[in-house]
Amino acid sequence: MICPECLRGDAAGAGSVRGLRVIPGGRSGRSERRRMRSAARGPITQRLFGGDSPATYIIIAITVLAGIAQLSRLITGNDWITQAGAYSPQFTDLQHVGYAGNTVFEPWRMLTSAFLHLGFLHFAFNMLSVWMFGRALEPVIGSLRFAVLYVVSALGGSLAVALFNADAWVVGASGAIFGLFAAWFVVLRTSGQDVTSMLILIALNVVISFTNPGVSWEAHVGGLAIGLLCGWLTVHDLRAEKQPARLGLWCQLAIAVACVGLPPLVGTVL
Repeated sequence: MICPECLRGDAAGAGSVRGLRVIPGGRSGRSERRRMRSAARGPITQRLFGGDSPATYIIIAITVLAGIAQLSRLITGNDWITQAGAYSPQFTDLQHVGYAGNTVFEPWRMLTSAFLHLGFLHFAFNMLSVWMFGRALEPVIGSLRFAVLYVVSALGGSLAVALFNADAWVVGASGAIFGLFAAWFVVLRTSGQDVTSMLILIALNVVISFTNPGVSWEAHVGGLAIGLLCGWLTVHDLRAEKQPARLGLWCQLAIAVACVGLPPLVGTVL
């Protein structure tokens, strides 16, 4: 497995991604001042709580809070937060009726499910991945673009579940994390760095997705595909001659809308 942290120094990382321009929201101005304050706290604290990746820590914090809420089932005996936030295509296909007799349409579950987990190991491994890749990727592309990438990749994973597994119930950040994998691959490839280790990491995780019956391969592959597209759009913006360039960002927001709008339109294909 490639270590993203190793690519953040002078030899490779944000400062040496050839052809990528710094844009508002990236490491400039306010972000640079955060980085300097973070450096003043010391190398260990900086490595653990980097000031140049706030969106990463906000995502982790929201997921931690959701996990604490899930633990309320130990007291109440009712896992209401998982029931309210987990995703199943039946909540977006406009083909199911609720208890009140109304057609069910709860598209927010396509995103809220990415902040819920089943068990401590599921949570821990996913948050470790967010921490590693977020602190490598966010300083390069900027906090706003990183947050958009994460959200759109999560929605892409849910869309794939809606298209290919109508009976599934899913929770977990894996779809969004596969999107981070894909976007980091695009950044490495664009900057002319060796992507062999990243390809092996992605391939191994895809194989695990298809061979483990408890894993939603649809969410993983969907997040990976959307992450590749969003990564390419982001790099396109970063390399544009005229700055700031936001066409790629707007395209990603359009993809997010499409991910939410497609399930009720096309139903399931398998």
